[in-house]
Amino acid sequence: MILPAKRLELVSEYYFAGKLREIAQLQREGKPVLNLGIGSPDLPPHPSVVASLQSGADNPKAHGYQSYTGIPALREAWAKWYARFYGVTLNPENEILPLIGSKEGIVHIAFAFLEPGHVALVPNPGYPTYRAASLLAGAEVQFYDLKEENAWLPDLENLEKTDLSRVKILWANYPQMPTGAPGSAAVFQKLVDFGKRHNILIVNDNPYSFILNDNPLSILAADGAKEVALELNSLSKSHNMAGWRVGMVAGHADYLKAVLRFKSNMDSGQFLPVQQAAIQALRLPDDWYFDLNKTYRERQQTAFGILKSLDCQFDSSQQGMFVWAKISDRYRDSYELSDKLLYEKNVFLTPGGIFGSNGERYVRISLCSPVEMLHEALSRISLAGQLEHG
Repeated sequence: MILPAKRLELVSEYYFAGKLREIAQLQREGKPVLNLGIGSPDLPPHPSVVASLQSGADNPKAHGYQSYTGIPALREAWAKWYARFYGVTLNPENEILPLIGSKEGIVHIAFAFLEPGHVALVPNPGYPTYRAASLLAGAEVQFYDLKEENAWLPDLENLEKTDLSRVKILWANYPQMPTGAPGSAAVFQKLVDFGKRHNILIVNDNPYSFILNDNPLSILAADGAKEVALELNSLSKSHNMAGWRVGMVAGHADYLKAVLRFKSNMDSGQFLPVQQAAIQALRLPDDWYFDLNKTYRERQQTAFGILKSLDCQFDSSQQGMFVWAKISDRYRDSYELSDKLLYEKNVFLTPGGIFGSNGERYVRISLCSPVEMLHEALSRISLAGQLEHG
């Protein structure tokens, strides 16, 4: 046997990859599993966005390789969108780099800035890809705690009591996934000031800023942010384009040059009609975001009902397309509750433990399902009574 590279021993398969296979198998066996776990929007993009893709694909000249930096019109559209909603001025020539999804950008940034001997600060709980990308790039990972009693915000004063001499990147994510904690101008300013004091690159992953939030914020609006911060963004959640893989990274031109040096060796540009459709998405009126959030608010209320039926506690002001809740003391941890719901009620909720040790007593419900499915899940749990213990 030819063995894989040792670096793969540092990471495991992404949790949802295996869990989705298991759920699919249960469904093939006739189990009517309701998957309320993964955050893949079930709603379509705006019809004008789909029409743009279709008309672009009809052009016989649209199917060749594209620029690694995207077409100028796309970068300009991103810049106008940032100015319109975040109040941030970006130079479309060199302060915006389109990506094939922002998850790609996490890996690109990790490999562009991290190497053996460096340390990456990763939130606990947080998106698992921050840890995986940092480890694959050769860096060490140091978790920083996010806790409910501190509103899931980083304790930067406590971090500064530790050795930060080898830290190169701090991964941040507000509105936070999985906790739904909102960001604020004050929090972003503190992160930027922390980065300046310790010469640390602050990377804010910002795909949830429009979901259940009427005041989108960017870390790049903080004073001096471009000196030490990059921001990832995406159309996956805000425009229901998860499978289209449209993202970007914004920040100082010199930082983006480093990311581009890596990226240009990894892909050959993005399909032109997708870029053209993304431009149309970025031009949608405010009504698009209002209507989207109206749907998510209705779903959120039903999700709250599910959690109440399970004796979970939650913050009703959380943002993003998930609901995060603390489980009852009746359960050993989030995995026990998740498994019992899956195998006894055919309802899957994400165990918070997959996001880090600070998530072990929490579960997460995705709002990416029709309200009728959420009502069905509530009915199954409520009518069947208590889960079995043993």
